[in-house]
Amino acid sequence: MATQDIERCRVCGKATGKAQQVCPHCGAPLDPFPERVIVTGERQLALTADTISLHDLLAIVEAGVAFWRRRYESSTGVAREQAAYALHELSHILASLAQQIAQGRETVQITTRLPAQRQYPLACPLCGRGNRSQARFCVSCGAVLQPSRRASIPPPPLQAQIAVRSHIGQVRTVNEDTVYAGAFSRGDEPLGALLLVADGMGGAAAGEIASQIATETVKISLQQALNKALPDHDDDWLALLQAAAQAAHEQVAAVARADQQRAGMGTTLTVALAVGRRAYLAHVGDSRAYLITPGSADEPPAWQQLTTDHTIVARLVDIGQLSPAAARTHPQRHILYRSLGADQPLAADTRAQPLAPGDILLLCSDGLYNHVSDDELARLAVSQPPDRAAAALIELANQRGGHDNISVAIARFSNRSAT
Repeated sequence: MATQDIERCRVCGKATGKAQQVCPHCGAPLDPFPERVIVTGERQLALTADTISLHDLLAIVEAGVAFWRRRYESSTGVAREQAAYALHELSHILASLAQQIAQGRETVQITTRLPAQRQYPLACPLCGRGNRSQARFCVSCGAVLQPSRRASIPPPPLQAQIAVRSHIGQVRTVNEDTVYAGAFSRGDEPLGALLLVADGMGGAAAGEIASQIATETVKISLQQALNKALPDHDDDWLALLQAAAQAAHEQVAAVARADQQRAGMGTTLTVALAVGRRAYLAHVGDSRAYLITPGSADEPPAWQQLTTDHTIVARLVDIGQLSPAAARTHPQRHILYRSLGADQPLAADTRAQPLAPGDILLLCSDGLYNHVSDDELARLAVSQPPDRAAAALIELANQRGGHDNISVAIARFSNRSAT
């Protein structure tokens, strides 16, 4: 009987065939792979860790051209201008694709483009952090860099000066962002600082609920785990964050399944846990974490984006098919291929990052960096105390349109407690 080959979509509940990978009714993925993206025209893109096939990339471009051509033909005014701009950008990608196909290439390697950082000549043999040529101890981990008769004494933990701000923006009627920054401890023992940004998505205030659930679940999960045992190594700290993100993912998904009005809700999640002289991060979505280090009279502050945006447009930038400048205003820049709470397995990025006195961790939602450039983020973050910097960043984003909710959490680290 044909009914033996019938299964049901976990999202909409309608019948689907066993061989299908995408629900023909609602477009939800039916297979277990976490990084499959549905594009216009029911075409499906499979993303891998470091490459993307030209065939799959061509599928995205073809679907995009068809979508924006229909919008162009049926729209007037601003909407038509937006469609024309999108078609113009896609034409550049098509031209580049044609060259690569002619060269016989099958895939494009995904590269990492980081801003140029200041170079310090003396590398630490333990953690790899650069140091000035005359340094005796590593500025990050305290390891011995120069021969000395005195034994190396581990440096004391860094102290964090923290600020957090969130604003609804100039367009939205609900703030779906949830942001947190504060000290955390294990019993009476101070441990460090926790920063978190979650940018919710979904109608009927579901995004607001999703981001709140994720934030509270992460905080509770971390506190419960730390009360039981303190991790000894980087891998243990990262596993702790991974487990907290997984718990939040499952909780958001459970609430969405239980309430039809909240079906499909989700959230980004970017969390940083600063302990001693290291920061541990977990990340899903397109909120961001930055590491900013002060410059000097002769050089500007240096910055590094510690997270990867899980968006199609970010992938196009990574493989050289779209410029970073064009990506900032691309009409499809908000399409995520990973989110927390989606009805698919969680795939969170994690990393450990050394910290030094003067370093700044800045976490934010896309409502900030879509209006404020990375250089401006860095300059404002180092030019004034964290609370004033957070207020100035949100004010600048609002002055430039404030098209989305705007949230930022900042921690500045020093060798002694900030007053």
